[in-house]
Amino acid sequence: MSSPVTSQPSAGSSEIPPQEGDWSTGVCSCCSDSLICALGSLCPCAMCCYTADKYGETCCLGFLPGGITAMRTHMRMTYGIEGSICTDALMVCFCGPLEMCRMAREIKIRG
Repeated sequence: MSSPVTSQPSAGSSEIPPQEGDWSTGVCSCCSDSLICALGSLCPCAMCCYTADKYGETCCLGFLPGGITAMRTHMRMTYGIEGSICTDALMVCFCGPLEMCRMAREIKIRG
């Protein structure tokens, strides 16, 4: 007689373990990293590709409808940052380039 299964198996992952909290920097803290700030200001499309690539996604993700929102949601869940899909969509919609810069800084800070 075997024991009952109480948890699902999971595939190995190289993601950073979730940490409870908030974003490491604010959405308007662009000047805290001048390279990311310059790239985000001068060429937001390049910033999308850079951020997606550094996060381990395809650089085309930023050009797909809802791609940046999906990446922000996944990043938030991976790093244990509080929020919702609704706030993810609103931040990307209304603060797009600023939010992309914040996501790039978060990846850089958390490694």
